[in-house]
Amino acid sequence: MTQNTADSSAELLLWRHAEAEDGTPDSGRALTKKGLRQAAQVAQWLRPRLPSHCLILASPAKRAQQTAAALDLPYTTDPRIGLQASIDDIIAVTGWPQRGSAVLVVGHQPTLGQLAASLLAGEPADWTIKKGALWWFANRAGEHILRAVVSPDLV
Repeated sequence: MTQNTADSSAELLLWRHAEAEDGTPDSGRALTKKGLRQAAQVAQWLRPRLPSHCLILASPAKRAQQTAAALDLPYTTDPRIGLQASIDDIIAVTGWPQRGSAVLVVGHQPTLGQLAASLLAGEPADWTIKKGALWWFANRAGEHILRAVVSPDLV
């Protein structure tokens, strides 16, 4: 596996967990067969492009853990980006954009969509990130830039 060694400063990748089964408890919902395929498809696209030394953080929810595991790279489980996370929680945990390196967050709606809206439109809104999709942001000279949106059905 070759990872991208290009400048990875202030990169924030938001990856919504793939399709999951219905049921309770919410934190124990596993990926469906389709969800496992979605996670694998996006992971295959992401792995060779992921900046080197990227910190990978995943929600403790089973579906997020399974999505992160599809990358087959070490990741950290952080309850602060779990089911009840807020935009402020994700920013605090990632330290973005001041962190100066790449961070991948595997998490949940509506928080990821609200964060994406905040970064691009300047304020939170109820934007939807499709199940299994990845939104890749960069911060260059204080400007938030959307570098890529990758949907499992397009890779």
